[in-house]
Order: sequence, then structure tokens, then C-alpha cells
Amino acid sequence: MPATPAWPPQSTPRLYVDTPLALGARAIDGPAAHYLAGVMRMKVGDPVKLFDDTTGEWLAVATSVGRRDLVLDVTECLRPREDVPDLWLCAAPLKKGRVDWMAEKACELGVARLVPVVTRRTVVDKPNTERLRAHMIEAAEQCGRTALPEVAEPVKLPALLRDWPAERALFFADETGGMPALEAMTARGGPAAVLIGPEGGFDADERDAIRALPQAVGIALGPRILRAETAAAAAVSLWMAAAGDWR
Repeated sequence: MPATPAWPPQSTPRLYVDTPLALGARAIDGPAAHYLAGVMRMKVGDPVKLFDDTTGEWLAVATSVGRRDLVLDVTECLRPREDVPDLWLCAAPLKKGRVDWMAEKACELGVARLVPVVTRRTVVDKPNTERLRAHMIEAAEQCGRTALPEVAEPVKLPALLRDWPAERALFFADETGGMPALEAMTARGGPAAVLIGPEGGFDADERDAIRALPQAVGIALGPRILRAETAAAAAVSLWMAAAGDWR
């Protein structure tokens, strides 16, 4: 006998919705409806996976497909919202394109919160947080995440340090030298954050201010000079391997 096809199929589209999901009918309109009906050519009876960053991932089936809207029947919860390691990525905003890439990788790697940090050498002091969130949503849709990182409003470095939580370690990429990152991150568990400076790095006064914070640990990311977005991805990956959910 032929094998029963997997359900839902691997090709099932996946979509984020911004309100909590539950069993029953769900109307979809706007860009999401255009994507499903116009781009994916969804028909009545076709499945779609939905996630809401609150309750988890759900399976739904199209019961009505129009030109501008459609109705889905949410039939079952496939899995609950994933547990997220308690890691923040605090990073100086970069130019468009590079910062978008950084936001995507932060989501894929499992960061809980992205904090844009304005420093003296920051090139972009007013990042578009809505665009960053949109890139994170797209990344989560494609890589199967059921949780989205929080995107904080931009904060200046002095304010970030002034209000820093007492229980959270701050591993900052120190281009002048520091502990090997993996060693430092393995030695200190609990809530943590990675701090990445701008293209030109932190200036001397900023570096002194960071070092004065009791929770701060300067780390080195190897012998090569890394672009800011590469340093962010490398530092997050090392923390995930040392203290996060890669162990």
C-alpha cells in the first residue's frame, strides 16, 4: 500500500498573526491575505500554519478564499510557544541592510530581546524598529520559531548603563582585548546580554564607563577584526553554546 502523505505537508505556508490564536474560524485580511491567496495561491481545503508569539503554533485550513480576504478554520495546536533563553542583544544601530541582517540572525539564533544602543560613533541614531520587527517576523516564519524577540526603543549608552539590571551579566565586545568569549560566558550563568559597538567601536570614555559597571565583562571574539553585525552573530552564538539552549 502507498504511504499516507504527511499532514500537514512540508510545503505548508507559515504565517505570524498578531493576536492570540484559538480553535475556530479566523478571518485574515490585508497583506497576510494577499500573501496566502495571491502569492501562495491558497485554495479552500489547503492548510496553513499560524503562530502568535503567545500560545504557540496552530494548524488551520482555508474554508473561504476571496480576492482580499479569507477565512481559516483553526483546527489544532501543533506545539506551544518555545522557551527562550534569557539573552539580550544590545547593539549600536547600523546602516540599512546590515542592521536588517543582524535583526534576522538575532531572531534565528534565539535572542529574547534586541536593544538598539546609541553611542558617540553610531552612524544611525534613529533606527526603524518597526522595520526591524518585520524582518524578525519574516525570519521566524521561515525558520520555524514560535517566539519573537522583543524590540526595545533605542537608548543612549549612558542611560543603558545607568539602568542596567543588577542580576544581568553584560558581555561587551572589547576590541582592545578581553577574556576569551567562550570562557567568560561559560564561567557566568544566569540572565545575560551581549553589547556590540558601532562600526568605529566604542570611544575611550565609553569603554571606561562600560568597564565601571560591576556586571560588565569585556570579551574577545578571536584574532580577526569583525564587522559589527558579524561580531553580534558570533557573540550570540558563543553564548548559546556556553550558557543558552545549544548545550
